[in-house]
Amino acid sequence: MLTERASGILLHPTSLPSRGGIGDLGPAAYRFADFLAAARQTLWQILPLGPVGFGNSPYSATSAFAGNTLLISLERLAERGWLDPKLAAELPDSVGRVDYERVRETKLPLLEKAARNFVDGAKGPDRERFEKFCWENGWWLEDFVLFDALRRRYQNQSWNSWPRELAKREPGALDKARKELAEELNVGRALQFAFLEQWRALRAYCSARGIRVIGDVAIFVSYDSADVWTHPDIFRLDPERNPEVVAGVPPDAFSETGQRWGNPLYNWDALRDRGYDWWVQRVRWELMRCDIIRLDHFRGFQAYWEIPATAPTAVNGRWVPGPSDDLFQVLRQQLGNLPFIAEDLGLITPDVSALRERLQIPGMRVMQFGFGNPGAHIYLPHKFEPNTVVYTGTHDNDTTLGWWESDTTEQERKYVRAYLGDAPDGVGWAMIRAAEASVALLCIIPLQDVLGLDSSGRMNVPSSSNGNWSWRYKPGALDPDLAKKLAGIVEVADRGGPPEKIVQGQEQFGA
Repeated sequence: MLTERASGILLHPTSLPSRGGIGDLGPAAYRFADFLAAARQTLWQILPLGPVGFGNSPYSATSAFAGNTLLISLERLAERGWLDPKLAAELPDSVGRVDYERVRETKLPLLEKAARNFVDGAKGPDRERFEKFCWENGWWLEDFVLFDALRRRYQNQSWNSWPRELAKREPGALDKARKELAEELNVGRALQFAFLEQWRALRAYCSARGIRVIGDVAIFVSYDSADVWTHPDIFRLDPERNPEVVAGVPPDAFSETGQRWGNPLYNWDALRDRGYDWWVQRVRWELMRCDIIRLDHFRGFQAYWEIPATAPTAVNGRWVPGPSDDLFQVLRQQLGNLPFIAEDLGLITPDVSALRERLQIPGMRVMQFGFGNPGAHIYLPHKFEPNTVVYTGTHDNDTTLGWWESDTTEQERKYVRAYLGDAPDGVGWAMIRAAEASVALLCIIPLQDVLGLDSSGRMNVPSSSNGNWSWRYKPGALDPDLAKKLAGIVEVADRGGPPEKIVQGQEQFGA
């Protein structure tokens, strides 16, 4: 259970204005950390860090453990001698949204070149750290780098369309593939090593400034992932290793057919018999990368919507009990009292709330949801309990300005004005003040709302396949006056960080 009032900003690293067309773990990330410290923010919330698959969604990663290598900073690699600095400098300046295909065409070859240089030339402490990394992480690393190399060999086709002996992981076929792809596997290991080293350095920089990182664990994994390929026994698959049932949510007021996500569902009985070992490894790994974990789709741990894999929509699904308390008891026995946040949005039944309350995990409240009918008022501050995390909006919402301009009815605008009062600096800042002043233990504001952006700054439109996950803020957008304004609000709301940490951050930001 979290105990101290705190404030933070939601921003995925891909949204940073780094060189090369996509945000990364280089200089722009450190400047953002300085901005957080100057604004007296002590939390940085991100989305899942895994390598993105189809649709470029961080929630459809090809591994629950590997890092997204597109987030590796070439500038940092050049500083470490992995790459000629001139090559890193040739990448285009950071403007506009992420064009993932172009980034893969221009940045990925340089990353691979740097990794080959390292594998061929690393000596001394660098070589020792790399070998230690490979030894300590072989339990996930070896399967992932082989999966990734095979996926590229077969033009990014899903693993179930590979030759049968590879899809079924026949030992002889895997040994042959490892020999044939030996160079690619070394490159893959080196890139994962680089990602983790850069991430640890950035996290240490944040920690020194009193900033904790909130990570994100998606409850389900993608079918086309190293996890399902490697561990088919813990998923509901048929003898040919195709999904029997898939995940989603039932029909509701927003969709007559519900949402068919398509992720394979877990074989919870098999996982229970194994002591939930895969989930213990997953949470332990995420705690190594982050300080606090947001559990996506928390209600699925109590009960999940099971859809036949042959069904085209979610209509013919059914609710099936999840692992509930049993899983969390094992996690706490193995890992201690865990710093979780429950994403408990959507159709939340009393048994889901009861599970969260028994576990003493804070739930989420999104203020944009609170101005409809009276039943929506649970998302407004006067209904909050302290063990809550309040957001103006999330990565799935429009920005607050975009929501105000496009998504609200006249009646909702009337309620907003009545509740928030006059807002000379805009509805976004009125929402920020109300969220920060609430009794909720934690307050998280999307950077888009701090910057006052309209719908052009939206990160994701659920159920839409175009243009998602590509927003980035413009270089120079982190105005020191914005940091001062936010710092003043969190100070009077008793959410500010330790003064000695803040001074250090302000000096860095202003330099």
